[in-house]
Amino acid sequence: MTQWVYSFGGGKSDGDASMKALLGGKGANLAEMSSLGLPVPPGFTITTEACTTFYTEGKALPDGVRPQVEAALKVMEATAGREFGSPDNALLVSVRSGAPVSMPGMMDTVLNLGLNDETVSRPCSVER
Repeated sequence: MTQWVYSFGGGKSDGDASMKALLGGKGANLAEMSSLGLPVPPGFTITTEACTTFYTEGKALPDGVRPQVEAALKVMEATAGREFGSPDNALLVSVRSGAPVSMPGMMDTVLNLGLNDETVSRPCSVER
């Protein structure tokens, strides 16, 4: 089975800095920083191969990507002690594009994925 998703955070990582072509610059560096024990929030990277396959296969998500993303999200929730979509203890996720080399103008970012009418109406707690 192809590994499409690489997790990082909590001092662990599925990848490292040598995997820039597969994880993109941001993904490889986040993986490396996490492995070094730096305080990197938990996250995951979907590989550049998944993106390439998506486009070569008629814009269809490759088999295995969805369950791997769902599993990685569960790891993020456990590591952060929060739950994606929870009205009381929401895990907010930022989605960023990445590439092996810098691409001027490609600053696509979606911040605070996980906010909804319920989560935004609750008081925020930053206690750890």
